[in-house]
Amino acid sequence: MLDVKKIRLILELRESGIADSNILSAIEKIPREKFIPYNFRNQAYDNIALPIGDNQTISQPFVVAKMTQLLEVQPKFKILEIGTGSGYQSAVLSKLVRRVYTIERIKSLLIKAEKVFEELKISNIVSKYADGNLGWKEQIPFDRIIITAATPFISKEIESQINEGGIIVAPMIMKNKQVIVKYKKIGNKLESQIYDDVLFVPNLSGTE
Repeated sequence: MLDVKKIRLILELRESGIADSNILSAIEKIPREKFIPYNFRNQAYDNIALPIGDNQTISQPFVVAKMTQLLEVQPKFKILEIGTGSGYQSAVLSKLVRRVYTIERIKSLLIKAEKVFEELKISNIVSKYADGNLGWKEQIPFDRIIITAATPFISKEIESQINEGGIIVAPMIMKNKQVIVKYKKIGNKLESQIYDDVLFVPNLSGTE
């Protein structure tokens, strides 16, 4: 049953403009149901966001695929993810890059995500319990940064942790709505392009 739903989802993503076959393949390989509470697993391959506890959600597959596509990743890349959440976005990226460094501020969520990574034998994700807004200084610079919570601005702290020519993709709060923005670091400045409207939980500071 899941296989039919998964195939339908992959086709839907392709029709929605996800053209990168590596990304579609990564989404096909990662079992989304593992990142979702048991009572929602029958909806794992519907193209919708779902609750994962702690007032957080697992993003809609289209949004995961779109943000991944905008990152323009290459196999040798090192990526920073701010907001591990369920761990699903990290898992998809783990199939596409050399290493994913992911930070989560809610301890219980991180523990759940780490268990799934272990269960799926994903060995190239490094996770940390901390305030993601501070980035991960010990591991800089990064080739790409993805932020998975709605944020009003990109801090100088985060901007300083990405390579020249690097890309940051984030849901940004602009004029009372959220949009996906792709930033490219050129000559120490961030140049931006705006994409789809989205709905993410807010980016908060501190840990809990």
